[in-house]
Amino acid sequence: MIKADKKLKALAAVLSKEKNVLISDAIMLLRDEQPFEGAIGLLTSLYNKNDDPNVRKAIEGFMNDLKDQTASSEVMHEIRKPWKPDTISMLVSSCWQSGLDYSAYSNDLVEVFMTGDYVTAVECFTVTEEFVHGLSREKKADLTSIIEESRLTVTNEKKALITELLSILSM
Repeated sequence: MIKADKKLKALAAVLSKEKNVLISDAIMLLRDEQPFEGAIGLLTSLYNKNDDPNVRKAIEGFMNDLKDQTASSEVMHEIRKPWKPDTISMLVSSCWQSGLDYSAYSNDLVEVFMTGDYVTAVECFTVTEEFVHGLSREKKADLTSIIEESRLTVTNEKKALITELLSILSM
Protein backbone atom coordinates (compact mmCIF):
# COMPACT_ATOMS: atom_id res chain seq x y z
CA MET A 1 0.00 0.00 0.00
CA ILE A 2 1.38 3.41 -0.90
CA LYS A 3 1.31 6.65 1.07
CA ALA A 4 -0.64 9.31 -0.76
CA ASP A 5 -1.60 12.27 1.38
CA LYS A 6 -3.06 14.19 -1.56
CA LYS A 7 -5.26 11.26 -2.55
CA LEU A 8 -6.37 10.77 1.04
CA LYS A 9 -7.33 14.43 1.40
CA ALA A 10 -9.22 14.36 -1.89
CA LEU A 11 -11.07 11.22 -0.84
CA ALA A 12 -11.90 12.70 2.56
CA ALA A 13 -13.30 15.81 0.86
CA VAL A 14 -15.61 13.76 -1.36
CA LEU A 15 -16.71 11.48 1.48
CA SER A 16 -17.54 14.45 3.71
CA LYS A 17 -20.11 15.71 1.20
CA GLU A 18 -23.63 14.53 1.67
CA LYS A 19 -24.08 13.55 -1.96
CA ASN A 20 -24.38 9.80 -1.92
CA VAL A 21 -24.15 9.42 -5.70
CA LEU A 22 -20.81 11.27 -5.77
CA ILE A 23 -19.59 9.21 -2.83
CA SER A 24 -20.55 5.92 -4.50
CA ASP A 25 -18.86 6.99 -7.74
CA ALA A 26 -15.66 7.96 -5.88
CA ILE A 27 -15.58 4.58 -4.15
CA MET A 28 -16.04 2.79 -7.46
CA LEU A 29 -13.10 4.75 -8.91
CA LEU A 30 -10.94 3.70 -5.94
CA ARG A 31 -11.23 0.10 -7.06
CA ASP A 32 -9.19 0.91 -10.17
CA GLU A 33 -6.38 2.66 -8.27
CA GLN A 34 -3.38 1.48 -6.31
CA PRO A 35 -4.53 1.20 -2.66
CA PHE A 36 -3.25 3.93 -0.36
CA GLU A 37 -2.92 4.21 3.40
CA GLY A 38 -5.91 5.65 5.20
CA ALA A 39 -8.55 4.88 2.57
CA ILE A 40 -9.82 1.83 4.47
CA GLY A 41 -10.18 3.87 7.65
CA LEU A 42 -12.11 6.62 5.87
CA LEU A 43 -14.41 4.13 4.19
CA THR A 44 -15.01 2.24 7.43
CA SER A 45 -15.91 5.46 9.23
CA LEU A 46 -18.31 6.37 6.45
CA TYR A 47 -19.87 2.89 6.48
CA ASN A 48 -20.39 3.16 10.22
CA LYS A 49 -22.34 6.44 9.98
CA ASN A 50 -24.01 6.21 6.56
CA ASP A 51 -27.26 4.31 6.07
CA ASP A 52 -27.54 4.72 2.30
CA PRO A 53 -27.65 1.20 0.82
CA ASN A 54 -25.81 2.23 -2.36
CA VAL A 55 -22.93 3.79 -0.45
CA ARG A 56 -22.72 0.80 1.89
CA LYS A 57 -22.78 -1.62 -1.04
CA ALA A 58 -19.99 0.32 -2.77
CA ILE A 59 -17.87 0.19 0.39
CA GLU A 60 -18.54 -3.52 0.83
CA GLY A 61 -17.56 -4.15 -2.79
CA PHE A 62 -14.33 -2.20 -2.37
CA MET A 63 -13.42 -4.05 0.82
CA ASN A 64 -14.28 -7.46 -0.64
CA ASP A 65 -12.08 -6.81 -3.67
CA LEU A 66 -8.91 -5.84 -1.78
CA LYS A 67 -6.00 -7.71 -3.34
CA ASP A 68 -2.98 -5.98 -1.77
CA GLN A 69 -1.80 -8.10 1.19
CA THR A 70 -0.53 -4.99 2.97
CA ALA A 71 -4.15 -3.83 3.29
CA SER A 72 -4.77 -6.62 5.83
CA SER A 73 -3.06 -4.68 8.61
CA GLU A 74 -5.28 -1.64 8.03
CA VAL A 75 -8.41 -3.82 7.93
CA MET A 76 -7.42 -5.44 11.24
CA HIS A 77 -6.70 -2.02 12.73
CA GLU A 78 -10.28 -1.01 11.89
CA ILE A 79 -11.75 -4.28 13.21
CA ARG A 80 -10.24 -3.52 16.62
CA LYS A 81 -12.06 -0.18 16.86
CA PRO A 82 -15.42 0.19 18.63
CA TRP A 83 -17.57 0.41 15.50
CA LYS A 84 -21.20 -0.68 15.28
CA PRO A 85 -21.62 -4.46 15.11
CA ASP A 86 -22.68 -4.39 11.45
CA THR A 87 -19.56 -2.41 10.55
CA ILE A 88 -17.28 -4.92 12.28
CA SER A 89 -19.16 -7.76 10.63
CA MET A 90 -18.66 -6.15 7.20
CA LEU A 91 -14.93 -5.78 7.87
CA VAL A 92 -14.53 -9.39 8.99
CA SER A 93 -16.58 -10.56 6.03
CA SER A 94 -14.19 -8.72 3.73
CA CYS A 95 -11.32 -10.72 5.26
CA TRP A 96 -12.50 -13.98 3.76
CA GLN A 97 -14.12 -12.51 0.64
CA SER A 98 -10.96 -10.68 -0.41
CA GLY A 99 -8.90 -13.86 -0.24
CA LEU A 100 -6.08 -12.13 1.62
CA ASP A 101 -4.14 -14.09 4.24
CA TYR A 102 -5.22 -13.13 7.76
CA SER A 103 -3.46 -15.98 9.58
CA ALA A 104 -1.07 -13.52 11.23
CA TYR A 105 -4.11 -12.03 12.96
CA SER A 106 -5.55 -15.30 14.27
CA ASN A 107 -5.51 -14.15 17.92
CA ASP A 108 -7.37 -10.96 17.02
CA LEU A 109 -9.95 -12.87 15.00
CA VAL A 110 -10.56 -15.36 17.80
CA GLU A 111 -11.01 -12.49 20.27
CA VAL A 112 -13.50 -10.79 17.95
CA PHE A 113 -15.20 -14.19 17.54
CA MET A 114 -15.60 -14.45 21.30
CA THR A 115 -16.68 -10.84 21.98
CA GLY A 116 -18.67 -10.00 18.86
CA ASP A 117 -22.29 -10.66 18.07
CA TYR A 118 -23.42 -13.89 16.42
CA VAL A 119 -23.16 -12.62 12.83
CA THR A 120 -19.62 -11.37 13.44
CA ALA A 121 -18.73 -14.67 15.10
CA VAL A 122 -19.89 -16.57 12.01
CA GLU A 123 -17.72 -14.32 9.83
CA CYS A 124 -14.70 -14.82 12.14
CA PHE A 125 -15.29 -18.57 12.07
CA THR A 126 -15.25 -18.54 8.26
CA VAL A 127 -12.01 -16.54 8.10
CA THR A 128 -10.33 -18.78 10.68
CA GLU A 129 -11.51 -21.93 8.93
CA GLU A 130 -9.80 -20.70 5.74
CA PHE A 131 -6.31 -20.50 7.25
CA VAL A 132 -6.40 -22.93 10.20
CA HIS A 133 -4.70 -25.70 8.22
CA GLY A 134 -1.55 -23.58 7.97
CA LEU A 135 -1.24 -22.89 11.70
CA SER A 136 1.28 -24.65 13.89
CA ARG A 137 0.16 -26.97 16.71
CA GLU A 138 1.38 -24.37 19.21
CA LYS A 139 -0.67 -21.60 17.62
CA LYS A 140 -3.77 -23.79 17.55
CA ALA A 141 -3.22 -24.55 21.25
CA ASP A 142 -2.92 -20.81 22.00
CA LEU A 143 -6.17 -20.11 20.18
CA THR A 144 -7.88 -22.96 21.98
CA SER A 145 -6.75 -21.48 25.31
CA ILE A 146 -8.19 -18.07 24.40
CA ILE A 147 -11.50 -19.69 23.56
CA GLU A 148 -11.60 -21.87 26.66
CA GLU A 149 -10.83 -18.90 28.94
CA SER A 150 -13.70 -16.86 27.49
CA ARG A 151 -16.14 -19.69 26.85
CA LEU A 152 -18.30 -19.15 29.95
CA THR A 153 -19.02 -15.52 29.13
CA VAL A 154 -20.54 -16.02 25.68
CA THR A 155 -24.20 -16.18 24.73
CA ASN A 156 -25.94 -19.50 24.22
CA GLU A 157 -26.41 -18.86 20.51
CA LYS A 158 -22.62 -19.01 19.98
CA LYS A 159 -21.98 -22.21 21.97
CA ALA A 160 -22.40 -24.50 18.93
CA LEU A 161 -20.08 -22.26 16.90
CA ILE A 162 -17.49 -22.39 19.68
CA THR A 163 -17.67 -26.18 19.75
CA GLU A 164 -17.18 -26.30 15.97
CA LEU A 165 -14.25 -23.85 16.08
CA LEU A 166 -12.58 -25.89 18.81
CA SER A 167 -13.10 -28.97 16.65
CA ILE A 168 -11.32 -27.50 13.63
CA LEU A 169 -8.51 -26.21 15.87
CA SER A 170 -7.96 -29.73 17.19
CA MET A 171 -7.23 -31.16 13.72
